[in-house]
Amino acid sequence: MIDGGRFIISLDFELNWGVHDVFTLQEYGNHLLGGRKAIGEMLSLFQKYDIHATWATVGMLCFDEKKEMELHMPLLQPSYENPGFSPYGKLAAVGENEEADPYHFGKSLVQQILQVPHQEIGTHTFSHYYCLEKGQTEDQFKEDLKAALSVPSLKEMPVRSLVFPRNQMNPMYLSICKAAGIESYRGNEENWLYEPSGYADRGSWKRILCLMDCYFNLTGHHTYRLEPADSKEPVNLRASRFLRPYHPLLRVFEPLRLKRIKKGIEHAAKEKEIYHLWWHPHNFGAHTAENLRVLESILIHVDEMRRTHGMQSMNMAEAAEQMAVEESLL
Repeated sequence: MIDGGRFIISLDFELNWGVHDVFTLQEYGNHLLGGRKAIGEMLSLFQKYDIHATWATVGMLCFDEKKEMELHMPLLQPSYENPGFSPYGKLAAVGENEEADPYHFGKSLVQQILQVPHQEIGTHTFSHYYCLEKGQTEDQFKEDLKAALSVPSLKEMPVRSLVFPRNQMNPMYLSICKAAGIESYRGNEENWLYEPSGYADRGSWKRILCLMDCYFNLTGHHTYRLEPADSKEPVNLRASRFLRPYHPLLRVFEPLRLKRIKKGIEHAAKEKEIYHLWWHPHNFGAHTAENLRVLESILIHVDEMRRTHGMQSMNMAEAAEQMAVEESLL
């Protein structure tokens, strides 16, 4: 079905809209600023190795002024039981523009990404919407997605790919995505460890096992062949591996982390399957040099698989489009 397999990269691009419920800005601000700087270096590596990538972007960061952002906010906003999950109640702390508040605005970064060939801007919803948290509704999600697809700075391009914030994929919402023009989404790895869940349902023991799985092959490579898609739903481009950021306390295990990813990519290339790697730009905000070295090592390996096994780099929209073409030939 696939000559040499596919290598997909997707990045959850959210700035402080995605970490506000876990860390304070004071705790995580340096990571966010470092992540902004690292984006240019990631793009340079993507150009060097001809890597196609999807940047799943929170709609609220696609502005450079607060006034314009507020004009495009949906009237129907999420009514989470835990109000701390909603960014709308925290807008008083948001600055007036990107220059004053680089933690929440990133229009210039979106423009920078779009200048690089083969980079796709997907959506990470408008407000970093949590689809499995209690209190939110189907209609609220629909309005949030509508706002995300109506961001003025993205009007020139069709937004065709979606990544669910916190990987909270809600199967009840897939038909809404399809009706809105979303052609693919990043699903979760097929293992009970990675099943979608709300924030309160993530046990510490499960997080520990997920951490171990980044260094030791506990759950398999998570590569796969695309199956014919349900015409009423977007294509599920499941994740294969989260590129966990470098941590000095775990540096002794770094060779194992890198080997785990490279073995999965090689398996996908040889078996003509898909390998989908993902992370957040702010994951590179600390220990940036170490993280970039790991990324380049991975991309060198992808380049080797391209030369030896015909592996192709694709963003999510390209993979979904290729799937549609192959289905039409059946």
